[in-house]
Amino acid sequence: MPSVKANLIIALAIGALISSGLLVLEPLTDYAFLSLEWPGVTAAYFFWGAVGGSAFAGIAISWVVNALTYGLGAFAILSVLKLLRAA
Repeated sequence: MPSVKANLIIALAIGALISSGLLVLEPLTDYAFLSLEWPGVTAAYFFWGAVGGSAFAGIAISWVVNALTYGLGAFAILSVLKLLRAA
């Protein structure tokens, strides 16, 4: 069974892939999946309003926050699966 550290690394990789996929799909689907990106978009708006950063910085913040958000969900699922396998 993978350790907690391994599960965390796997979960963060899954979150990064999901976040990247959402960013790539947005222009192709005419922003149909924008509701899935709300955590990152909200963080980017707060950052942009606070310091007036560039659009690239906003996209980077959005990607990181979404990766962490979806990574946390993946970590929870991996932890539950680990507990179910141990039982």
